Amino acid sequence: MRQIPVDTANATVMVAKAPQPKVKDRRTGEIALDKDGVTLMTVEVMFSTPEEVEILKLTVPQPGVSENLTMGTPVALTGLVASAWENEFNGQKRHGIAFRAVAVTSLAAAASNAKAA
Repeated sequence: MRQIPVDTANATVMVAKAPQPKVKDRRTGEIALDKDGVTLMTVEVMFSTPEEVEILKLTVPQPGVSENLTMGTPVALTGLVASAWENEFNGQKRHGIAFRAVAVTSLAAAASNAKAA
């Protein structure tokens, strides 16, 4: 699947929903892991550019998620890519865009450290 890099240079990004483990199978509650066995997390962010505002649901490996990410926390996204997907379930075709990042880093901690200096 082709991954398209997403430019975040002109965007303001804030946490819309705190990180949660990504569920692979809703029936069993199985948590999703990447190919290296690392737990995957889901983080919803408000992605705001001068033209529009969207809520994006990102998949991020657990080690790449900053601690204390709460709603409204400004964040930086590292390695954000978009991938188109399509599947068929019960005869219904579905499609969309999946977003994945290497890391979601809190900018609130950096701002408070700068004020203290």
